[in-house]
Amino acid sequence: MVERLVPEGLWELFQRVVPEVPTRPQGGGRRRYGDREVLAAIIFVATTGCTWAQVPPVFGPSGATAHRRFMEWSQARVWANLHRLVLDELGSRGELDWSRCAIDSVNMRVLKGDLTGPNPVDRGKKGSKIHLITERTGLPVSIGISGANLHDSQALEPLVRGIPPIRSRRGPRRRRPAKLHGDKGYDYDHLRRWLRQRGIRHPIARKGIESSKRLGRHRWTIERTMSWLAGCRRLHRRYERKAVHFLAFTSIACTLICYRRLTK
Repeated sequence: MVERLVPEGLWELFQRVVPEVPTRPQGGGRRRYGDREVLAAIIFVATTGCTWAQVPPVFGPSGATAHRRFMEWSQARVWANLHRLVLDELGSRGELDWSRCAIDSVNMRVLKGDLTGPNPVDRGKKGSKIHLITERTGLPVSIGISGANLHDSQALEPLVRGIPPIRSRRGPRRRRPAKLHGDKGYDYDHLRRWLRQRGIRHPIARKGIESSKRLGRHRWTIERTMSWLAGCRRLHRRYERKAVHFLAFTSIACTLICYRRLTK
């Protein structure tokens, strides 16, 4: 099961971003479980949505060990670095299409924690929101989270700035799309000016002018990506109190989406 959840290619990429194992000069202590087994247990929790206590013993490390290592790696930004590394591999192969990107968000309920707020589309219940930018074929290149009451327009600038410099098949690294599609939630003049100053065209739907029926012509790819994210059952509802841990699970889901394209 470990080899199925963490194939050799993903494991080789993970080894490039995981911190070195701390040494104990005095010796002693319990044997440290291998990183590959722990990574498999973490991916199992992310994809099945089970609790840490339900991690099966077939992986070796207990759920408590996997949870502890998950928090350590989240603090070290391992998941964000792994996502970027997979994007670099895709970019070097020419698998990323920057000609047309899309931006959108999705809400989910929250039990407790930071970066939460009343969800205006769920009767004011506490919730969080995942913000996402995808390239033309639907691969996520920038992600962020916020409270459910944050307006989508306020996330556009941080998301665009958050696109990492990604390798290209030829030429320098790239981090700006040629176009950025958005729905009417991003229809603001200051956002259009901000994008125009950075050389990004902005085919954003205009309120009261363009019909919502035409929005799906180019934005269906990001809607499909949202359904791909739903395949990571840990994202169906937010259980993590700390936003950094919920963002880590989102990064893991995006990494798996991109890695599947890498192995096609």
